[in-house]
Amino acid sequence: MNAQVPEWLRAVSSTEPTDPHRLNPVLNRHAPRGAHTRPAAVLVLFGGPREADPLCLGGLPEGADVLLTQRASTMRQHSGQVAFPGGAADPGDDGPVGTALREAQEETGVDPSGVLPLTVLPEIFIPPSGFDVTPVIAYWESPMPVGIQDSGEVGRVARVPLRTLLDPDNRFQVRHQAGYQGPAFLADGMLVWGFTAGILAALFAVSGWEIPWDTDDVRDLDTALAEIGEDIEDSAVPR
Repeated sequence: MNAQVPEWLRAVSSTEPTDPHRLNPVLNRHAPRGAHTRPAAVLVLFGGPREADPLCLGGLPEGADVLLTQRASTMRQHSGQVAFPGGAADPGDDGPVGTALREAQEETGVDPSGVLPLTVLPEIFIPPSGFDVTPVIAYWESPMPVGIQDSGEVGRVARVPLRTLLDPDNRFQVRHQAGYQGPAFLADGMLVWGFTAGILAALFAVSGWEIPWDTDDVRDLDTALAEIGEDIEDSAVPR
């Protein structure tokens, strides 16, 4: 184990994400045999003090957060959806880590030199877009200022407190009439669902930070989005 990894992130960086409640369809999403896919990567960037808090579950310190973006409302696909920084691979990228760091810099202004990559998760297929996405888990101890770099793609950049996401009052499932059902989070006026919520839920399940929440609380996705002033395109809903 890398000695630079904070103690409170060791489980996340060394344990395969899981779905103990069997409510998370994201982890089992693989491309059909023979399907044409495009490589992509996202940066799951955790920030916070290096020292663990011995009084909190899993040592999660006050101030620990994760970097999220909200897609611009003008985008043709996934408009308004909350996501990790990331995107399609370029020929010059040094693998998925290079893709994730480059995209995060282009979208949010993250300086790659200040980011410590921890581990790379298995690829996950995104049916609407045809991307095979590799989540790259990383840590920054001294976060630099971040913000919107391209307003045509990103509508918001936010460092979301992990304790907010883990609060049982902010966790539930969403269901769409197209058949999708999966984990969701409310945080800072945003609804986190789909691929992003699935990755977070899977990491939280092995982190040691998780607080029991009401897994029977299932809400209509369109209604949940309307309550925060967002809507959804049918093409953004995984089948």
